[in-house]
Amino acid sequence: MAMPLRQSMKVAAYLFEQKLRKRDKFALLVELEPLFACNLACEGCGKIQHPAGVLKQRMPVAQAVGAVLESGAPMVSIAGGEPLMHPQIDEIVRQLVAKKKFVFLCTNAMLMRKKMDKFKPSPYFAWAVHIDGLRERHDESVAKEGVFDEAVEAIKEAKRRGFRVTTNSTFFNTDTPQTVIEVLNYLNDDLKVDEMMLSPAYAYEKAPDQEHFLGVQQTRELFKKAFAGGNRRRWRLNQSPLFLDFLEGKIDFPCTAWAIPSYSLFGWQRPCYLMSDGYVQTYRQLLEETDWDSYGRGKDDRCANCMAHCGYEPTAVLATMGSLKESIRAARETFTESRG
Repeated sequence: MAMPLRQSMKVAAYLFEQKLRKRDKFALLVELEPLFACNLACEGCGKIQHPAGVLKQRMPVAQAVGAVLESGAPMVSIAGGEPLMHPQIDEIVRQLVAKKKFVFLCTNAMLMRKKMDKFKPSPYFAWAVHIDGLRERHDESVAKEGVFDEAVEAIKEAKRRGFRVTTNSTFFNTDTPQTVIEVLNYLNDDLKVDEMMLSPAYAYEKAPDQEHFLGVQQTRELFKKAFAGGNRRRWRLNQSPLFLDFLEGKIDFPCTAWAIPSYSLFGWQRPCYLMSDGYVQTYRQLLEETDWDSYGRGKDDRCANCMAHCGYEPTAVLATMGSLKESIRAARETFTESRG
């Protein structure tokens, strides 16, 4: 995978430990949502559809950190809502970094420059800025002008201060191979972010815009064309080669949503952060009381068009770590990207 050596080694050691303990289900990364409130109203997100009373709630620091520690996962992605609206988000990050968890703070960047002094560069911490396209396209997707320019300035400032900066880009059926190429070229070559994650948009049930999500075949055609001409190897993508193969339709995988569980104000969400079939209070309950075999494409109609990273990236990671050939391939591609 295209991740720093320290992170790669820790994740590999963690996976080896799970194998020794003969655990067939475990958390690789936790999607932590310490609040649902946001300062934007993105068309592809339904988090702010919660009642006003819920949007005012903020998860206590001890609860947030405790959930991650309970899961045992080596990595955590802090999202929401907009996590920088949480008054103690810096303390949540500080405590998780102190426990040597790899923390990705997902943000729309509107508050990033204002809050940056509260954070310190660390090999265990990275900003994950959401960028869905170049200026016009991104601002349209978040329904507010000026957001793209602010995000760009925040990324530049974070890089200047020595922070690791990653991006997350979601693509819809209104995208073309060219729009994908344009934004990833800009992030990779002009802004020089450390890593980029991409994902096909999934029909999140509470999202205001239900018309522009990608189907499976559309996803495969979009990324196959965008990855052509050496782009895939040149871009610093924060995803395993097998997951990128999956996006192109070269290989198919079952869903392993248990490996990227979601924890929010309501508890552990079943089965993933994109679907809500109830909540439980412990990660063990989530593992043991969820009928995992009933989810995934071909099993649940709601999963029919899903190719989201939360369900399929961990499958690809496990397949990579379980194959010497794929492990060597991943290491080779990471080395190539690091020199690009």
